[in-house]
Amino acid sequence: MSSWIALTTEQQLDDIAHNDTYCIIYKHSTRCPISSMAKKSIQLEEVLLPDDLPRYYLDLFAYRQVSNKIAEKWQVRHESPQLLLIKGNECVYHASHNNIRLADVIKQIG
Repeated sequence: MSSWIALTTEQQLDDIAHNDTYCIIYKHSTRCPISSMAKKSIQLEEVLLPDDLPRYYLDLFAYRQVSNKIAEKWQVRHESPQLLLIKGNECVYHASHNNIRLADVIKQIG
């Protein structure tokens, strides 16, 4: 996931919320086999995403407080793995576990 931006601070969340463009946040558990499968699926489908779509990767174990802030800021219950499509202050789409598909994200973007 080399083109993904490490999500490590609450300031980054504020920056995302103040930007009125789409971005993806992927919350990953490094200790969960379902997370590993979801990550592999994302890596295979990543070519479907627009090049200019910002992509953020959150390591849940290293930055749990950031994950908690995501749940609070965008009113989405924390799950792992979890993929969120954000546009400013709104989470326009989210999926968890085996329901994570980048093709569904692309449908939301239009």
